[in-house]
Amino acid sequence: MEWILLIVIGIAASSLGSLIGMGGGIIVVPALLYLATLPSFHHLTPQVVVGTSLFTMIFTGLSSTLAYMKHKTVDYKSGLIFLIGSGPGSILGAWVTEKMGLHSFNIYFGTFILFVSLVLIVKDKLRPLPFRKDKGIVRTFTDNTGRSFEYGFNPILGVVIAFVVGFLSGIFGIGGGSLMVPTMILLFFFPPHVATATSMFMILPTSILSSITHISLGNVNWLYALALVPGAWIGAKVGVYLNTRFKSKTIVIIIRATLIIVGVRLIYQGITG
Repeated sequence: MEWILLIVIGIAASSLGSLIGMGGGIIVVPALLYLATLPSFHHLTPQVVVGTSLFTMIFTGLSSTLAYMKHKTVDYKSGLIFLIGSGPGSILGAWVTEKMGLHSFNIYFGTFILFVSLVLIVKDKLRPLPFRKDKGIVRTFTDNTGRSFEYGFNPILGVVIAFVVGFLSGIFGIGGGSLMVPTMILLFFFPPHVATATSMFMILPTSILSSITHISLGNVNWLYALALVPGAWIGAKVGVYLNTRFKSKTIVIIIRATLIIVGVRLIYQGITG
């Protein structure tokens, strides 16, 4: 029964994670934290939850990236620049996780992603960070409706912001590139489809780096990871398929709703646990 439950969680988390570019960890971590309150899973600690989630996301990231490559929505250049910052940040975040307890972890995690969801509500009123086109990265993209987007950023600022985001992602076990989706949309005005695909491209290497750290610390439950991986691989394909069918506004709405639900749930668990 435990294995069936974990496989279902893996499929559901990876499908939604690939759809919105958050890697599935944003579902797997809260789900495992909830299971940790049940007798059968009482041995799960926040550290093991995070480590197992990050290891599972290696396969979500690989499956999603291969699928998004076919649709040509991955911005490789921007993704590699962001990785310079998010990679080291995610490793540092993985070490910091060791100092957190279950209840404080839930409250911090829930508050943070709830804040991100609220910022997404006022997204249309925000302006992108200023940058000089002659000294920055400028990209163009045409979505499946024929709408053309121009976006860009200053590379140095991009690396600094990516380091902070990677650090937070490493702490919360949701992948070094996963929180880059709202960051890219809000600060650099990436088209949602490109932000999602590029994030999944980033999640693969950063999840590997973070997982190595957690494996060395003994924070991966290999039996649970083995149950989650098949669902993560299959779910990623489903999420990519849905992403290519949805409009940009629909993807943002799904991201926002997901963050609000998960954030409120985690804060409630942290306060009442």
